[in-house]
Amino acid sequence: MTIGKIVVAGIGPGSPADITPAVLNAVKEADVIVGYKYYFQFINDIVKPGAQCIDTGMRKEKERAEEAFRFAEEGNNVCVISSGDAGIYGMAPLVFEMKKEKGSDIEVEVLPGISAFQKAASLLGAPIGHDFCIISMSDLMTPWKTIEKRILAEASADFVTAVYNPKSKGRYWQLNRLVEIFLTERDPHTPVGYIRQAGREEQEIVVTTLAELDIEKIDMFTIVIIGNSQSYQFQDKIITPRGYYREEADENEGIGQGIMIQSFKTIESELKNPNIPLGKKWALLHAIHTTADFDMENIVKVDEGAVESLYKLFEAHKIKKIITDVTMAASGIRKGALERLGVEAICYLHDERVADMAKEKNITRTQAGIRLAVEEHPEALYVFGNAPTALMELCKLMRLGKAHPAGIIASPVGFVNVEESKHMTKPFTETPKIIVEGRKGGSNLAATLTNAILTFNDAEQLRPGRDV
Repeated sequence: MTIGKIVVAGIGPGSPADITPAVLNAVKEADVIVGYKYYFQFINDIVKPGAQCIDTGMRKEKERAEEAFRFAEEGNNVCVISSGDAGIYGMAPLVFEMKKEKGSDIEVEVLPGISAFQKAASLLGAPIGHDFCIISMSDLMTPWKTIEKRILAEASADFVTAVYNPKSKGRYWQLNRLVEIFLTERDPHTPVGYIRQAGREEQEIVVTTLAELDIEKIDMFTIVIIGNSQSYQFQDKIITPRGYYREEADENEGIGQGIMIQSFKTIESELKNPNIPLGKKWALLHAIHTTADFDMENIVKVDEGAVESLYKLFEAHKIKKIITDVTMAASGIRKGALERLGVEAICYLHDERVADMAKEKNITRTQAGIRLAVEEHPEALYVFGNAPTALMELCKLMRLGKAHPAGIIASPVGFVNVEESKHMTKPFTETPKIIVEGRKGGSNLAATLTNAILTFNDAEQLRPGRDV
């Protein structure tokens, strides 16, 4: 008796155009085709006359495999069909397990197909351009505790993640739990795409974010793809860069910048809470890099949108001056950034008029410097890294309506009037501010926070230090 053969074939996500030539031939040549009844609608036109079609309901995978071996043992060429790729949550593993169990001599061949996540990814643009993983939310074969453990591993390792079987009538909460876990590790603005009925007439494509994902619109026919920390939305697509543009840039970066980039990556990985707005994170990374003090995570307070809005003003040439309380703060502001944006950093401390005013008014030289600065540049960015009296002077002048700074960096350091000066700054809610709370601060810290604003366009790619 002639022994048959079993071909396990992935027929793709549902469109005839997505069936590979090898799978087409296998289906056309098969004497018997075995599969879930829903899938036969995608191959009816290519089944040869006289071929037997053995279709079963859902959860009848073992029965399908048994039928395949029975017909193959009778000498038939059998094709077992799976949607997508037969090896990804498909029939291939089960057929091989059964071959092993039976000790069968029947030849088994696996033909790959375009998987649902590949089709979904192509419709979303290029979300899986870098390392990715796939997970199924079905706990029929895998304990939920194991699934949850894997979800946490994927989220913390920053993999792009494709989610199969995300939700059903009986499993309504698992996807919500996945999102909950991912939000502990990922930015809420992480791009997410989901495709319902990928490659089929009923196809729906949605691009959203992790925080705004509407789980109620997702079902068993949906593939969800969650981006990583580098993924971004471009028009209506999701892009996960491999790093080709970065590689090109790396060739032009100096040693100093390369070290700084690695340092920033290290700092980011050690943050207690990395899921903060990009502007705040950018300022915080600069602060920690300069001080090696992770307490900055607790004390650097950035007004919502302060870094972003101030950078836009610099970029539009609406801020042309930066006023510092001491020369050391001005010296730490990167000259390259100032030149690029057409900005001048000024300290009035050594202005000839300052000493005379300080003596005449019985005030500190830094106070006098701020008074002169406000007279000439009332709408500059004001940066304080040393003198609390200078910061207090600015607040006084703002209360009198004489100063209207574009923004304030409040980072004086010390033990006398330091905390008070920072508290005095807080009520000016309309003015974008970065405040280093408590006694800590310093000119170097004030300068690096200024540099964070001036280089915010490097934040998304985490490429600090182009002026180093």
